[in-house]
Amino acid sequence: MAAAKFLLVALLCAGLISKYGLESIHDRLVTALPIKYVRTEGVFRYLGKDEVETALQPLVKTGFFDADVQVIHAAISLLPWVESATVKRVWPNAIDIKVRERKPFVRWGEKSLISEKGIVFTPKSIEPFEDLMILTGPDQQQVKVLEIMKGVKTALADQSFEMVEFTINNRWAWKLKLANGLEILLGRNNQLEKLQRFLKTLTVLQQEQIDAMEIVDLRYPNGYAVSWKAGTPEFDWKAIATGTQKSTTE
Repeated sequence: MAAAKFLLVALLCAGLISKYGLESIHDRLVTALPIKYVRTEGVFRYLGKDEVETALQPLVKTGFFDADVQVIHAAISLLPWVESATVKRVWPNAIDIKVRERKPFVRWGEKSLISEKGIVFTPKSIEPFEDLMILTGPDQQQVKVLEIMKGVKTALADQSFEMVEFTINNRWAWKLKLANGLEILLGRNNQLEKLQRFLKTLTVLQQEQIDAMEIVDLRYPNGYAVSWKAGTPEFDWKAIATGTQKSTTE
């Protein structure tokens, strides 16, 4: 009896397919069960919902069963501000999308941003993030460059210095710029050791002498060279060494 029922259902299905054709049945399913709702969840500070809608529009004009969740996920993941996303169908006519937005940590070069995890991404406009420090380094080495920068930033913060630019060139020579305009050249070897040594020497200088520095070149084994800002008066280094020089602001 059961076999007979199964055979009857199979014949009916075959009859329907024969009568309407596969394409016709597909069109009827799309018409009967279209996707009516696309729900997007997440805390968005930089990602616009219009960006999400634009990416999804051609992918959700179909039936519930035809919606390709993997393709939708891939399209969402390509958006610059999307760190991660989940996509699922919700019966009978909805697609639910949950998005986690990326958080910019510093700038990467002139046109991109980098997250604290070392992911480089390029938004439509960099203008809102011009106050972030600029990090530059060799291609595909952003994670290593980011970790080095964090160590340098901590060392400078201990001396109340703020770094605004940090560059490692293709030869792995370091250069940094502080918020007060001072540029520091660290070269390719023993950079952190040289930086710590330089910071220690600042304790014997007065603030006006530190402020007068334009470029400090630490690429020397046992010392460093200083280029002074235009108009800087000569200092009495003997008095500085003995701690007897008086501040010009007194």
